[in-house]
Order: sequence, then C-alpha cells, then structure tokens
Amino acid sequence: MAMIESLGAMRAFVHAADKRSFKAAGQTVGLTPSAVGKAIQKLEEQLSVRLFHRSTRSITITDEGLLFLDRCRRILGEVEAAQAELGNAGAAPAGRLKVSVPVEPTLLLPLMSEFTVAYPQIELELDISDRFVEVIDEGFDAVIRSGEPKDSRLSHRSLGSFGWHFVASPAYVEANGKPRDASDLHRHRCLRHRYPETGRLMRWPLDADTELPVTITANMMSPLLDLALRGRGIAYLPSFAVRRAIGEGHLVELLAGQSQERGSISLLWPASKYPLPKLRVFVDFVAARIASEFTALILTAKSK
Repeated sequence: MAMIESLGAMRAFVHAADKRSFKAAGQTVGLTPSAVGKAIQKLEEQLSVRLFHRSTRSITITDEGLLFLDRCRRILGEVEAAQAELGNAGAAPAGRLKVSVPVEPTLLLPLMSEFTVAYPQIELELDISDRFVEVIDEGFDAVIRSGEPKDSRLSHRSLGSFGWHFVASPAYVEANGKPRDASDLHRHRCLRHRYPETGRLMRWPLDADTELPVTITANMMSPLLDLALRGRGIAYLPSFAVRRAIGEGHLVELLAGQSQERGSISLLWPASKYPLPKLRVFVDFVAARIASEFTALILTAKSK
C-alpha cells in the first residue's frame, strides 16, 4: 500500500476506533462507511491481523488493534508536527519562546534583552535559575547550559569554553591579605557554591578542598559574585562572570595559575529537522553573540 494511502487508512482506523463506527469515522475524514471499511480491510491484509471484530450493528477493536492504535497515533502525530513545521518554515519569527538560562548578570541577561529588541514579535519567556531543567518534559524551546550535552533527544550547539578564577575585592585583600597557596585559604572567608540538585558543595580544585572553611553558601553563582564584590570573602567563579569586574578593578584575581579547569557552555533544544523560525533565529543570534564574547575573553586572557 502506498505511503500516502496508508496514512489515510491509519487516520480512518484511528477515528473508527475512537468512535466505534465506520459511519462516524467516514463523516470525520470525508469518506463513505464502505470506503472506510475497505481501507481498514486493506490494512488488515497488509498486517495479516484482524483490527476489528465486526457485526451488523457494531465494531469492537481487537487486542492487536489496540497495539496498532497506539503506533498509529504516534505516527500521525509526527506527520502532523512535520507538516506544521514545514508550513511555518517561511514565516516571520514570532510567537512565544520559552527559554531557560542560568543566573549570570554580565553575559546572558543583557543578551536576552538585545534579542527582544532585534525580534520584537517574539515573546520571550525566561526561566532564570541554576537548576537543571528537563528541556522536553517541561516544555522548553531552548536552554543555555554548562557542561557537555548528554540527552540524545536534543540538538545542541557549542557556544564556547571558559576558565575559572579565585577572586576577591580589593578591600577584602587589603584587610586580609592575599593567599599565597591553597593552605592559606584556611584563614580566609570562602564563598562556596552549593548544587541545588544534590545539596553538595562545588569542589574547589585544590588539595585542601575537604578542609576549606565555608563562610557563606549559595545555590546560584550570581549571589556569590555580588558577595565577592561587597568584600565578604573569596569566590571561585567562571571567567565570563568576573572578566569585566577584574578589568575595572572591582575584583582581584587570586592564586593565579592554581586552577587549570575549563568549562563549556552549550545551547540545547528539542531535535527537529525543521525548527520553527522563532527558534532558528534565537539559536543563530545567541550563538553568534556569545561566540564573539568568548573570543574576546580568550584574546584578553592571552594578552595578560
């Protein structure tokens, strides 16, 4: 049976199963009851199973029919989604876009503001937190996330890599001195990140990590940056979050060269061969802008 004809027969079968009537199914799909019956009979012959028990007054779906019904719903759903995506492929970017971004005040949030100016017809719904969201299950169109992508159901684009730095304010350093090595951290105030999913403290890449003091903890990076700027202690933060503050003299880098850790940041979205225009322009916009930011970051680091 030809593919298009098979899809039509599947639609007739699904409606017949839902309405328990060839006549009612025919009214829905625009066929006579006889045509519905013949289409389903062809399916049965192709599959070598009986999909319905028939009588002069009613039809009853078989166990084999129930198994096939679930598959048909999935197939038809995918076909309808593909048709919708293709139909919107040439449309102007518009509509609601649900995006999750980590709390990072110096790079990502200004970028989201620039995107809304560039594409005013797109309604941007932001989930701003450091929690690990379930992209598909929670209905997100896209997420920006650190670490390597692991979900095979998602498409992704690498946005760049970054280093980590120990930082404190000049006022804190003046009052408490600079730590010369990891052992010196025992006498300092340490601002630590606690993972919201597990409650565990983020590891500092030092031999003395297990014995480091914990002065203040937070489950987001943004408060730790603010606390460091206010002179409350030493924080361990990604380079893109502290670059500007270090350049402007609001933060001082400590223990330079002690950490060789690198992180990565990616943009992820549900896999589709034909992403909607609003998602396509978001991916391209964010990738281009963040790539330029990380290029500047790398060039700044090499010039030091």
